[in-house]
Amino acid sequence: MSKGIYVLAEQRDGEIQKVSFELIGEGVRLAAALGQQVTAVLLGAGFADQGETLLHYGADNVIIAEDPLLAEYMTEPYAKVLARIIRADQPEIFLFGATTIGRDLAPRVSARVHTGLTADCTKLEIEPESKLLAMTRPAFGGNIMATIICERHRPQMATVRPGVMKALAKDTARAGVVKRIDCGLTAADHNADILQVVKSSQKALDITEAKILVSGGRGLGSARGFEALRDLAEALGGEVSSSRANVDAGWIAKDRQVGQTGKTVRPDLYLACGISGAIQHVAGMEGSNLIIAINKNDTAPIFDVADLGIVGDLKVIVPKLTAAIRRLKQERAAIS
Repeated sequence: MSKGIYVLAEQRDGEIQKVSFELIGEGVRLAAALGQQVTAVLLGAGFADQGETLLHYGADNVIIAEDPLLAEYMTEPYAKVLARIIRADQPEIFLFGATTIGRDLAPRVSARVHTGLTADCTKLEIEPESKLLAMTRPAFGGNIMATIICERHRPQMATVRPGVMKALAKDTARAGVVKRIDCGLTAADHNADILQVVKSSQKALDITEAKILVSGGRGLGSARGFEALRDLAEALGGEVSSSRANVDAGWIAKDRQVGQTGKTVRPDLYLACGISGAIQHVAGMEGSNLIIAINKNDTAPIFDVADLGIVGDLKVIVPKLTAAIRRLKQERAAIS
């Protein structure tokens, strides 16, 4: 009988990724509805106390699979080890982050264990009567939200967007079981040679990690409109993001897009400039702690979700706001 919620604890260079803690937190919530436990699965090499760290963030159990072949991510050995764990433990649910690794690995694993996979989920719920996992994701270009269930096969498997779920607060008093397993890998599983790992230095912070986001919509009028937003973001110590329209127009890179077909963000402050507030965009930022909207259209839907709304021309308001913030910072610096 299938039992337990399993989460892939994704790591890079030995560092557990934030999405892993988010998934553990979501796993704890789902497990409460099922009366089951959460198990984090960590694959790689050279781990020290990462198992205990996963327990501190809510996992009841941790499975660690260490092998030199798992030091760098490769599809074949990772898929083989995970499929072996699933066949042995028969979990009810298995969650992956919708990252580059998760999106590559999850479909391979689901095919090996003959189950379904719902990709890029933004919401997970346990149906009260059937106790099935209801997996919700954007469909038809983000125009609708589809909820999918997997009735006949186990585990119920999904990839979940980073930033969608909330991690639990770290509790160093939490304890659990950490188990190390034999990966069962052989030289035959080494089906590719990694000749070189090239790491790019990224100056801009990932928008899912930013505490402050200054986001622009179609109201910017052109790619040059982002210049004022970058000045404001710099003054606030934040990052620039965007709605889909500007990405489609080629005004800003895809990795800056917020929304159903972009990234889901939860900053402390989300400043929406010239964004109308279409449901596809709101779905990606409505979890922000404080939302401030600037729009010259006083009936724009963005004001329905904003904590504070400013009706006016962003091209006038944003430069004045930037100047005021910089002046205030200078005054505070002079006092101190």
